[in-house]
Amino acid sequence: MEGTALTTAYDSTSVARWAPEPDKRPGRTAFQRDRARILHSAALRRLAGKTQVVTPGEHNQVWDASPRTRLTHSLECAQVGRELGAALGCDPDLVEAACLSHDLGHPPFGHNGEQALNEFAEDCGGFEGNAQSLRLLTRIEPKRFTPEGSVGLNLTRAALDAATKYPWPRGAHPTDPASPKFGVYEDDRPVFDWIREDAPGARTCFEAQVMDWADDVAYSVHDVEDGLHAGHIDPDCLHADPEREAVFAVAVGRYVPAGTDPAELAEALDRLLDQEWWPHGYDGTAVAQARLKDATSQLIGRFCLAAEGATRRAHGGGRLTRYGAELVVPRGTRMECAVLKAVADRYVMQRAEQELLRADQRVVVLELAQALTSRAPDGLDPQFRTLFDRAPDDRARKRVIVDQIASLTDASARSLHARLTGQA
Repeated sequence: MEGTALTTAYDSTSVARWAPEPDKRPGRTAFQRDRARILHSAALRRLAGKTQVVTPGEHNQVWDASPRTRLTHSLECAQVGRELGAALGCDPDLVEAACLSHDLGHPPFGHNGEQALNEFAEDCGGFEGNAQSLRLLTRIEPKRFTPEGSVGLNLTRAALDAATKYPWPRGAHPTDPASPKFGVYEDDRPVFDWIREDAPGARTCFEAQVMDWADDVAYSVHDVEDGLHAGHIDPDCLHADPEREAVFAVAVGRYVPAGTDPAELAEALDRLLDQEWWPHGYDGTAVAQARLKDATSQLIGRFCLAAEGATRRAHGGGRLTRYGAELVVPRGTRMECAVLKAVADRYVMQRAEQELLRADQRVVVLELAQALTSRAPDGLDPQFRTLFDRAPDDRARKRVIVDQIASLTDASARSLHARLTGQA
């Protein structure tokens, strides 16, 4: 049976696939196969052309930013998650597969593109990057076909569950019905229900919790690093009250609960500023780059070790997997992570030129959606043209157009937009 080399921490239900397959290479675990399929997918490669925070290709007059893309972020998230998961007893290939796939469904232009597509798709179920990731893994990314059609990469139940950050449909957030976050579209419910067959309600599995924290750690630390490299963040500003207050205002309600006392965030920031490795200045020299790289390593270790220690204190030793435990992250650690997110938000994402760029990106996405709607199947890639032709109604056809746009990189979205709108 496939997966017999796996530890008994994962049962046969966990390693089951929607479409049963023979194991092509005995001795390789089911989760090693999952990880390999994601690594070899076109969807992962396309993340190289999708913006993380700083736009690829920007060049500072003093030094080259060489910013992260969605792909490099996913690779770094995978490294963080793999090691943290292994330390807690998870199958490391399973956690790495979840981390590698967590952003696959994100459209061109990141969250900005996500908002524009959600506006366009309002009457066919909306758009959410995490729900799109599930759709891509189980339907869109060509790998396995059955007589009924594509089953995507046909990953194991445990891998798909581990990649599901929000295990509920639109409008069904367990504590906040108004939340825009969800993990499945209605027409993907059959495979979602199969994935969640034995899940306790809307609870995320332990591996998904590790993936989620690895994502938070990676992007909070690296977005600040990229902001410093690009010259957008002056770390000395974090000592001045007006600037600190602005950072805390960004954090409250966005990265921490709305009722959080800014004094708690101030304490978290001061804990970081007091570390001997904290980068109090940055000029792009080799010495400064090395010090900054050490600071990022220190921060990642600090955040991961805090979660590992707190989780072990709560659940003891042994292997922590699936629904056998909850990841515990100390509140103070979450506050430190949130402060870093707010710093990047305040000084990188809220720059005036970035807002102008985001406005232009929204126009590109919405005009592209309108152009494809008016002429489809013309303009669609062969894969999506076939799906459009087979779609049973206008709602399904609109979802195919959304799938097509979501699959594009930043550059290919602009190129297709220019071609279809006559601006080439």
